[in-house]
Amino acid sequence: MEWLQRLNAFYDIIRPVLDVAILAFLFYQAYEFLVKTQAMQMLKGAGFLALVYALAVLFKLTTLQWILNILAPGLFIAGAIVFQPELRKIILRLGQSELFRPNTKPRLGHLEAVVTAAEILSQERRGVLVVFPRRVNLRHIIETGTRLNAEISSGLIVAIFEFDGPLHDGAMVIQHGRIAAAGCFLPLSEQQDIKKSFGTRHRASLGMSEQSDAVILVVSEETGAISIAFDGKLYYDLSSGEATQKLRELLEHGVRSGEPEQQHEIDPSAEVSQAEAEKEAILGP
Repeated sequence: MEWLQRLNAFYDIIRPVLDVAILAFLFYQAYEFLVKTQAMQMLKGAGFLALVYALAVLFKLTTLQWILNILAPGLFIAGAIVFQPELRKIILRLGQSELFRPNTKPRLGHLEAVVTAAEILSQERRGVLVVFPRRVNLRHIIETGTRLNAEISSGLIVAIFEFDGPLHDGAMVIQHGRIAAAGCFLPLSEQQDIKKSFGTRHRASLGMSEQSDAVILVVSEETGAISIAFDGKLYYDLSSGEATQKLRELLEHGVRSGEPEQQHEIDPSAEVSQAEAEKEAILGP
């Protein structure tokens, strides 16, 4: 029983530290999650009203307190109505996220292969839509398409999107270093200020980026422009080098400290040479 008493005494010592550490972790995860959505605007507005109310109480401004007490229920309901889309997205992400699942970043060679295929298809004015999931589970998106579980190669990606086959119009999902599925359906964006020149692919890429933390590569069928969608934003008309660099930056974002980065184990010159070889093999010398 002596060891049990010692263990209990040790737990009493570390319990406050454990309590604060868990609470800090939960606050950090909540902040990291909210800062990626427009819900931060709602929190800032609520914080401002709380500050005004505190000042009213501090300086005994009874009229202001009376007005705020009357308006508080109405403001709460109005905020819930105005930010209803954001609240729905937050609940959706909470239900799909896997906080303790490490990022499964594609290797640089995989990104080069995808961008090389996108460059080839861009020259041929063929549309492309490729989704790179991060921490939010996209199993429900994968199930809308055809499962492939194939190795990533420029030739296969070009073959899927180049011709008017059954998988051409949908999106390709690349997960765990493989092509998980193709011909997948993505949700369309709810933004009202999207340029009219953007087609369904761009709207689908923005919609996917609004409802998850995925990174989406899209090639316009009309202009051949290569773009990347992330967090409700569209980085339009990128060069192949810019697209590769942007993909690396976005997919590496949020890597846990101390986690080894696969990109450091790769010789960039060798990867570029491999991508150029694949491009020549597809297009010919």
